[in-house]
Amino acid sequence: MLELTSNQSLETVQERKTVLLVDDEAVIRDLCKRVLNGYDIVEAADGQEAYEIFLRGGIDVILTDVMMPRLDGIELLKKLKEREPTMVVIIMTGFADKDLILKALKADADDFITKPLNLLQLKSAIEKALVKKALKEEIANLRNLDRFKTVFLSLISHKFRTPITSISLFLQNLASGIIDPSDDGAKEHIKLIYNEACYLGNLVTDLLTFSSVMDSGGGLHLEPCTLNLLLPKILSEAYIIAARPGVTTHITQQTIPELMLDRDKISFALRQVIDNAIKFSREDGVVCVNMRNADGQCEISIEDNGIGISKDQLPKLFEKFYQVDADRTGQVRGFGLGLFYAREFIRMHGGSISIESEENQGTRVLITLPNTASQSP
Repeated sequence: MLELTSNQSLETVQERKTVLLVDDEAVIRDLCKRVLNGYDIVEAADGQEAYEIFLRGGIDVILTDVMMPRLDGIELLKKLKEREPTMVVIIMTGFADKDLILKALKADADDFITKPLNLLQLKSAIEKALVKKALKEEIANLRNLDRFKTVFLSLISHKFRTPITSISLFLQNLASGIIDPSDDGAKEHIKLIYNEACYLGNLVTDLLTFSSVMDSGGGLHLEPCTLNLLLPKILSEAYIIAARPGVTTHITQQTIPELMLDRDKISFALRQVIDNAIKFSREDGVVCVNMRNADGQCEISIEDNGIGISKDQLPKLFEKFYQVDADRTGQVRGFGLGLFYAREFIRMHGGSISIESEENQGTRVLITLPNTASQSP
């Protein structure tokens, strides 16, 4: 979790939960609102209005009546659960109709409150609903993590198999005398095998990096950070430069105030973007890195004049395991996790990352970080 500084209290980082009240009777909404004064309250007069509010995000619990115009409570419940299964929905009803209750249960209603409302029961129901929502989200996260591990292990085995097979076949042919190491052709093979071994080493390095990222927890470990020193260091240490000796890199930067950042996570994000810019540059390409102050935030742009990215691929770049296969070989190297985690880490700092690109015209990545919100007091 985010570590508190000495002048922060627990209340400053706790988020008030938001309850969406849905009832066509304004008096009922007002009554509920008065009881739930410890929450942020959003109101809707019918199911359709409630669903539109829900789509904007930021709702933690929904308390809804059943009989309403336009879209009734049961249909609203079904639409909500289809869109977000972990959303907690409490049904208010003045009817003890078994069919209605069964419909609500089949649609995965989380609780029921009967009218006329018992105000203590209402407050207790909301508190229990929030606990239930947290448990649902935790279970969903565990399931996603399990699926992620399965896909990741399959991907790892695939990525390692090709270079290991190449190295193994070469050594078998060398041991059996099929390849004469003194031949010019053999020397070329040896060079290729050396490159495969280097690639395996880089894969292991990436695995250790991702392992460190995953084990570091979901929070930020903030410390004073000078980006004017960090950015040139990352650029000079980009290991992919050795594989692309013809690519030239340039950096220009304005003086940026010292920020409170998670050094490891920000370094990881910047390294992924810089490595991609070099990787997808032409053999004699140029990668330009620019950092400046702009409207109260730090802007870092990484631009190349390389092969670019097609418009249909741009929306997928931040998805887990997605990789741009520019040559359509089906043998793209790496794990396809770099940009996914880069965006996550930048967002955790209150920043943003965007990509503009055209095929054969190059790519520009823009990263923004707040200049003031993360600074030490």
